[in-house]
Amino acid sequence: MPQDRAPTRIQKKNRTAILEAALTVFAARGFRGATVDQIAAEAGLSKPNLLYYFPSKEAMHNALLEQLLDTWLDPLRSLDEKGDPQSEIMAYIERKLQISRDYPRESRLFANEIVQGAPRIQDALSRDLKTLVDEKAALLQSWMDQGRIAKVHPYHLVFSIWALTQHYADFEVQVHAILGEEDPYEGAEPFLETLYSRLLAP
Repeated sequence: MPQDRAPTRIQKKNRTAILEAALTVFAARGFRGATVDQIAAEAGLSKPNLLYYFPSKEAMHNALLEQLLDTWLDPLRSLDEKGDPQSEIMAYIERKLQISRDYPRESRLFANEIVQGAPRIQDALSRDLKTLVDEKAALLQSWMDQGRIAKVHPYHLVFSIWALTQHYADFEVQVHAILGEEDPYEGAEPFLETLYSRLLAP
């Protein structure tokens, strides 16, 4: 979209609609399976109109991933060194579950990108994500060294939290096939609280 003047209300609305449609299509079909025609149809716009805002599906995918990475990193950023260690870790788990509940399509978009080798966000993973995880792993290790939580591998602790929270979004169809109408998050939160409180008890 031309950047020589501020976008109008209609332009903002169309851009939002395009990204919402792209998220739906990418989450369902992955990057390779998605097409500009599918995204245009989902957005209710013509293909030329869509291409006025985004020149390619790569541009739409990159815009979504840029927005998503901040959402993904925020819960870990909130881990507070001044707080009670177990309470901070439990709050982090709750935040990750909430993201899975509220943003399942975004979670699947991110998972699809990772499964493909992260060709579009490899730099961000190696830079932003690694820096943050290194910092928080050091914090976890310091709590362990102080005897405030049990000693476990700090990186694998983080990985396990990702796996056990993001599963509910990334494998949503499988979860619902097994649980039926039951809300999986109602059982997930107390289960994970029990699991990690026992694991981390000093």
